[in-house]
Amino acid sequence: MNAENASSAGSAATGDPDLEPVLRATEFFDHTSPEILAFVDRSVKDRNADAVQKTVDLYYAVRDGLFYEVYGADLSREGLRSSAILRAGQGFCVHKSILFASAVRAVGVPSRIVFADVRNHLASERLKELIGGDVFFHALTSVHVNGRWTRATPVFNKLLCRLYGMRPLEFDGSADSLHHPYRDGEKAAHMEFLKEHGEFDDLPYDFVMERMRRSHPRFLEGAGTVSGGSLAKEAGSGI
Repeated sequence: MNAENASSAGSAATGDPDLEPVLRATEFFDHTSPEILAFVDRSVKDRNADAVQKTVDLYYAVRDGLFYEVYGADLSREGLRSSAILRAGQGFCVHKSILFASAVRAVGVPSRIVFADVRNHLASERLKELIGGDVFFHALTSVHVNGRWTRATPVFNKLLCRLYGMRPLEFDGSADSLHHPYRDGEKAAHMEFLKEHGEFDDLPYDFVMERMRRSHPRFLEGAGTVSGGSLAKEAGSGI
């Protein structure tokens, strides 16, 4: 798929001029880049499938194709472009939501990025200490399929969920995918949405950085996250 085909696919998919702004390539959703186009080609099983199936294919490609990791993640403007995220091969909710939002635009599916404060986020005890508690600034994605906006969270990959004793969050393209399933025998949800900060056509970089610095001052180190550590290694270590 080349950039011209990606652009024409987007126009044909909606026929709605109001949705054109959420199909465009942007500073952070650079879906016409060679890296993103190649990722889409690898991830979409049937290019003739409907928009729902292609969106689902890309959801799982992002969820499990990139490892969820907060340590050492790049929060510079360059590091938060979808092509750079793909090259890095890992990131946390902001990175993975950007990549998913960008990839679906390449197949003509409008998208936005969503921000919220949540409780009971997947985290080690060490990460909770760095965050300053169990309330996290969180990102997910809103996609427009079958004439409506649906929210998806292609964030916690299958392997990490297994290490933390969680079932991975599934997505079928028709219903919102927000709350992780309960652990066997548990009655409390893993994630509680406390406050929503809105949906955005492109990453609101200054807002995100200001919010993270205010909410999680120990988490950030210069332009990136705190260095050193591994969520996978911390999963069973008790630290």
